[in-house]
Amino acid sequence: MFKVNQFEPKTLTWWYSQRSKIDLSPIYQRQGRLWSQTDKAYLVDSILNEYDIPKIYLADFTFGHSTSLNKKGMHYAIIDGKQRLEALFDFFSGDLTLEPEFVYQHNKSLRLGGLGYSDIKRNYPEIADIFDNYSLSIMRVITDDLEKINELFIRLNRSKPLTGAEIRNAMSGPVPDIVRALIAHEFLKTCIAFPIKRAQNSNAATKLLLFEYNGQPAETKRVNLDKFTRKTKTEDRDKVELASRRVFDVLNRMSGIFLPKDPLLKSSGMLPVLYWFIRNASPTSDQHIREFLNGFEIERKNNRNLAQNSSNKRDDELVTFDRYNRSTDDPKSHIARYEILSKKFARYLKNKK
Repeated sequence: MFKVNQFEPKTLTWWYSQRSKIDLSPIYQRQGRLWSQTDKAYLVDSILNEYDIPKIYLADFTFGHSTSLNKKGMHYAIIDGKQRLEALFDFFSGDLTLEPEFVYQHNKSLRLGGLGYSDIKRNYPEIADIFDNYSLSIMRVITDDLEKINELFIRLNRSKPLTGAEIRNAMSGPVPDIVRALIAHEFLKTCIAFPIKRAQNSNAATKLLLFEYNGQPAETKRVNLDKFTRKTKTEDRDKVELASRRVFDVLNRMSGIFLPKDPLLKSSGMLPVLYWFIRNASPTSDQHIREFLNGFEIERKNNRNLAQNSSNKRDDELVTFDRYNRSTDDPKSHIARYEILSKKFARYLKNKK
């Protein structure tokens, strides 16, 4: 079953009262809090000045039929419009104020810039009523088929700048499920220091899974990750499950090596190389890896200064490493950087002995 129609008109106040019944984080959704405060305030500006805003799509689970899609037992789940709902709820709750330059176009003499909802409600109740009684255009989606919801999400967002990881998250098959489990691992939750607002952590996890699936470093451009996700939907499910177990094992080791928000993990492009390096290093050497990597990064920085000055004292291996580090998705780059790390680590351990 798949049916789309419009909810009977409801006010913003009514939808705010239902906020605890709306799942804002179903599995196919992008991460929240992507909009800036300015973006969110502009949406409120549009409503107070009585402009139209785009439709919002909700899965409706209030019809009484049981469905595996509603594992949280909510009445509704967001399909499209998450950032808009978050912005509107933030304004109601006092977590968002109008921009200082806000102009109320029906009476430009009013100075409402910088005010929050409670300020307006107290001092300008007639304007607060505009916000309270604004009727959202919300589409109701009735289905028990996750494939249909995933497809609708992708179609609605096709013209928007979704990242490859966000689109793959809405696909079906074993890879999206495994990737969601991987990014819940302690290492990918606490140790990485690169941004994750646009699902960079999911992208990195898919690359690690692809490495293990292939048994070697592979090209990790978007087209490769998309092809991998689609392919394993119908074939090699056991193989990808086995690969996921190996990734979890290595991430367990990495959790013991790196620090929370580790400065060594600021680059998502370096993570697959570090993963492969640690994966192939002896577990008995784990206690030395972070110290080695920290020294390696210091050497790279110093070597770049030498290279700029055309010094004959520069380390050509490090120059090569930096050159390959500019193409972080290329298989030759993965392998070359891994080999340089491994050679230098072997010399490091030898010197320690």
